[in-house]
Amino acid sequence: MDTFRKELRLAVLIDADNVSYTHVKEMLEEIAKSGTPTIKRIYADWTKPNANGWKNVLLDNAITPIQQYSYTSGKNSSDSALIIDAMDILYAEKVEGFCIVSSDSDFTRLAMRLREAGMKVIGIGEKKTPTPFITACDKFIYIEILKPDVAPPVVKSVKGKEAPKVENKPLTGLDDQLTKLLTKSASDLADDTGWTFLGDLGNFIVKKRTDFDPRNYGFPKLLPLIKSTERFEIDERETGKGNTRHIYIRVK
Repeated sequence: MDTFRKELRLAVLIDADNVSYTHVKEMLEEIAKSGTPTIKRIYADWTKPNANGWKNVLLDNAITPIQQYSYTSGKNSSDSALIIDAMDILYAEKVEGFCIVSSDSDFTRLAMRLREAGMKVIGIGEKKTPTPFITACDKFIYIEILKPDVAPPVVKSVKGKEAPKVENKPLTGLDDQLTKLLTKSASDLADDTGWTFLGDLGNFIVKKRTDFDPRNYGFPKLLPLIKSTERFEIDERETGKGNTRHIYIRVK
């Protein structure tokens, strides 16, 4: 199961000054996995040329632009407008969660305040996003993993050979720290026989590290990542419901 309910109503607030428009389609598709975006707003000084890229994608994605003039040179004027709107939406009680799209640590306190009010908070930003904002969210997703690398074109299929797969480029490599996180978390959740349900493990790790995502390491799902460590036994158990199986793992 996903950490968040599928019917969760979300307010998506985008800081155009700190996030590129390049992956907007993939970004909105990712948000849809966590709930329904009932409010979509983007904040920028639309009189400036650096906002032109976003202008071209707003209509196609039903995102409402909010104008915020830059009163002081060198300051991000969108921050205060986004924060004020977020608090207005919170008190209006129209949503159960927020998605803050930004790589700016200035939204750290906002994320903390929203969570204090019982809201689910998802952050989306670039890999350069400061750690305080990442950890202030319930879950943080790096924009770089949302658009997979383009596989080379296949002119003719060759019998017995698989076509090149479209995979994400790893943002970071597998290391001892990740392996320890996986094994320790699996042990913490294990039953008396040492087995851990894989779905529970994924949710548990995100609570420990809000930016955890198998795609960060180049894997589409958690199971291939688990297998790559060669530290776990895998048990796929029948559920009696068609071809559905529950996957359990145990530390070797």
